Amino acid sequence: MHPEIISVKAIDSRGIQIEFQHEAPDLESHQITVSGGVNVSAARAEGHRLLLKTSRLDFKSNYFVQRPHSDQRPVDLGALLEPLSSNKPLGARLEDSDTVFRIFAPRASAVSLLLYDDFQAPATETRHMKAAPDGVWETRLPGTYWGKFYGYRINGPQDKFECFDPAEIIADPYSPAVVSKNTFRQESLTILVQPDTYDWQNDSFVAIPPEDAIIYEMHVRDMTAHASAGVQARGTYRGLLEDGASGGLSHILNLGVNAIELLPCQAFGKFEPPFGQQVSGKTNTWNGYARNHWGYMTTHFFAPEAYYASGGHAKSGEYIGQSGEQVREFKDMVKACHGAGLAVIMDVVYNHVSQYDLNPLKYSDKQYYFRLDRDLDYVDDATGCGNELKSERKMARRLIIDSVLHWMNEYHIDGFRFDLAAALDWQTLEDIRHEARKVNPNVILIAEPWSLQHYDLSGFSERGWAAWNDLFRNGIKGHNPKDGLGFIFGNYNYGNGPDTIQRYLRGSTRAHGGPFERVAHAVNYLAAHDGYTLGDFIRIGTGEVDPHAPVQDLLAHVKLSKQQMEIHKLAATLLLTSLGAVMVHAGQEFARSKIIASTRAPENCIGHLDENSYAKDDETNWLNFEHKQVNRELFDFYRGLIQLRRQHPAFRRTRPESVQMLTCDTHAAQGFHLPKNDSGDSHDFLVLVNANPKETARFYLPDGRWRRVADMSRAGTVPFGRLETGFVEVSKRGLLVLRFDE
Repeated sequence: MHPEIISVKAIDSRGIQIEFQHEAPDLESHQITVSGGVNVSAARAEGHRLLLKTSRLDFKSNYFVQRPHSDQRPVDLGALLEPLSSNKPLGARLEDSDTVFRIFAPRASAVSLLLYDDFQAPATETRHMKAAPDGVWETRLPGTYWGKFYGYRINGPQDKFECFDPAEIIADPYSPAVVSKNTFRQESLTILVQPDTYDWQNDSFVAIPPEDAIIYEMHVRDMTAHASAGVQARGTYRGLLEDGASGGLSHILNLGVNAIELLPCQAFGKFEPPFGQQVSGKTNTWNGYARNHWGYMTTHFFAPEAYYASGGHAKSGEYIGQSGEQVREFKDMVKACHGAGLAVIMDVVYNHVSQYDLNPLKYSDKQYYFRLDRDLDYVDDATGCGNELKSERKMARRLIIDSVLHWMNEYHIDGFRFDLAAALDWQTLEDIRHEARKVNPNVILIAEPWSLQHYDLSGFSERGWAAWNDLFRNGIKGHNPKDGLGFIFGNYNYGNGPDTIQRYLRGSTRAHGGPFERVAHAVNYLAAHDGYTLGDFIRIGTGEVDPHAPVQDLLAHVKLSKQQMEIHKLAATLLLTSLGAVMVHAGQEFARSKIIASTRAPENCIGHLDENSYAKDDETNWLNFEHKQVNRELFDFYRGLIQLRRQHPAFRRTRPESVQMLTCDTHAAQGFHLPKNDSGDSHDFLVLVNANPKETARFYLPDGRWRRVADMSRAGTVPFGRLETGFVEVSKRGLLVLRFDE
């Protein structure tokens, strides 16, 4: 029985370490062979490790280690790759009247540049590039090539775990724009985009203090794809901007938020292999649509997605983005949002790349850019998406930071939400914050503070990052609509008792037992793109909708019952009066429902509620603005609460320690007092919420005269109703927001 090998790694240019699951065998040097003519001069066992002294190792070659009567194991060359880095500008740039092309491909044996006048015709020119010791390949051409196309052909070691393929042409990893073919391989070429030609008309970043942010999480296509949005350019950057529309920017501004968060708009893999087809040893058994609608499979980190541009479409086998219009139209969108006072936040995916397409990082050097297992195959322990970018490598880290700065400098992006941010290393995250704040001191940085392996709200806060506050979500809404209902349903669940709910209302700060050092680091939310919409969660949670039965009458399904409407208003009140930043999922304000459409869906799924619509088409994901009118009462309630929050700093600037909790004996009832002196507001406020479905709740009021600004009938900034003094009774499943009346 041979001890199992965990890993085989180069530790320097003259040493290999073999790590075993148990005690390392005591072997002589002659008992171990290393391929490629490498000589083993000594072997020494130390615990679980066997250390080999070898002749010189070259990082451009692959090596295999073999013991007697055992299989070969490839050598991970990571230690030899770590020192490689360069500060040279990458991509294509104009330097001294020459166009200079540079790509980092340290283990390549040959790199060729191919230039095209027509992206569908053969290359008009091929240039062999020269390598530098730092791993950068370069060629210089006289003059400019704006509007032309180019790609690279890269050769390197040929082993089963490698991706070097001289038959393939890949786009530049630093592509500012690409033309791509609508296939799962997404064959792409880089467009040579002329810089500094866009007229920003003095546009600049929108500065919003983090705790003041009211963020609307949205997908570009979803906002205008349905006919009810009332736009001509449906599903596009331009469509968002059309005047007089029911959807798009008109809807967002009417709601009153001050920031939008775009689901991924970096060029991404929009297609997966056909259902049942095997590619690279993996068979598509999960995605009957063979599509990626949300955009979480990034391919080109510097290029805007052309599918959302005016020429964008999803016709199989055809090309999009060839005119580069996506660059200008994305800038038009950002400028229009800024003109309307909206900050623009991008959801970015740097933890992994698209799984099936011709991703430039895979084909320029898989071993450098990705975390690999003992067989030098991709690992996805942290992402579950087929691979993990090795962010701790110097040039991978540089690419991520360069990409962030590119979107800030070229597109005036105000902030970023990092998908599965815990899959990135801390040094990269700290460097991102440091470099981004040089460009914009007010940049908004939000982490999805987990991966499949790690969860660390406090770690991000310690480093000055905001993070999605899933504690708030789970305590207020619940974990799941079947058996994990939260406070708004009248429950204290999974350790979320009265004290923890109060902690969330105060901003989940460390001083009160939470994970955040500052209120501004807590991004409170109740629903996001993944999982059931809040509307569907509440429909299922009340027991009035069966998630396993198809919807028969759409309008009857969408129309909120009295019970559902009451729970929605409790949720909205707690979200928009609690301390911390706020995120609203698109359509949450009118109880959006996602129902699986018939387009390519299995027969037994059609008409069912969808809790994971990443792979579905427009018909499942789009916002139907007719439903806004069906549930207009809820939309107006959200709109009124947002106005109240934006107008009064008491809901945003009160220090957590100054929030005074009110006592109440009723189960699942909470009340708190926000004093004006602490926040600089002109009024004190009381927020009283009774989620108990069976009992009224009595709250004793601080001395003074109080007027309503919100109850179950309405919400806004103008007081209404009778003066309240002494005590009030809040009806079962009811609420009051009271303003002190001088």
